[in-house]
Amino acid sequence: MTHAYHMLLLLSSLLALTALQAIHAVQYKASNTAGSTPGGTLFNNEIGIEYSERTLASASEFIWQTFGQTSLADRKDVELVNMFVDDMEGVANANSNNEIHVSARYIAGYSGDVKTEITGVLYHEATHIWQWDGMGQGQAPKVVEGIADYVRLKAGYAPSHWVKEGGGDEWDQRSDVTARFLDYCSSLRAGFVAELNAKMRTSYNNTFFVDLLGKTVDQLWSDYKAKYP
Repeated sequence: MTHAYHMLLLLSSLLALTALQAIHAVQYKASNTAGSTPGGTLFNNEIGIEYSERTLASASEFIWQTFGQTSLADRKDVELVNMFVDDMEGVANANSNNEIHVSARYIAGYSGDVKTEITGVLYHEATHIWQWDGMGQGQAPKVVEGIADYVRLKAGYAPSHWVKEGGGDEWDQRSDVTARFLDYCSSLRAGFVAELNAKMRTSYNNTFFVDLLGKTVDQLWSDYKAKYP
């Protein structure tokens, strides 16, 4: 009886956990509003709705792992992420409504492997959905973009035109420069980006680099440049 009771208790716990996960499961929905435009057609033929939704799901899992967000309490409370392929300028953007908009014109004009490129774009934009933004304080917007490119870099989707290790004039010059710099900082302290993101939940200050690595961001940048002369 005791063994049966424990088995029943275990089964009940597993069912409750499964139900809880189902309640908190994030939905990903993609749609193509660009219709029969060249980019809209290319999206349908080379990428597609189903692939985009799967990519957003796998990107989110990768982001949670990168940020060390093992519990729901650590993450943003997001139930639905919408992606739209729109006939617009630019590359892509994510907004506060948990929407990702990808440019059909960019898709049409891209000369390389467009599926791999858009996969990388989705990893970047999905990071914006889940990361903390430091309440926009100080240089937070540039750090936010750098972290999004860092995630894309670590996922293996950095495009060939990005700056190489050691490149750039300032650590926050451009998002790919910042991504490479953050990768260097992560080599000094495992989980650095996860801790940096966590600290940005309520504010941002460059002293976060001192808190985590014991040096100012300018000192770290000098060390980084010295490593890649």
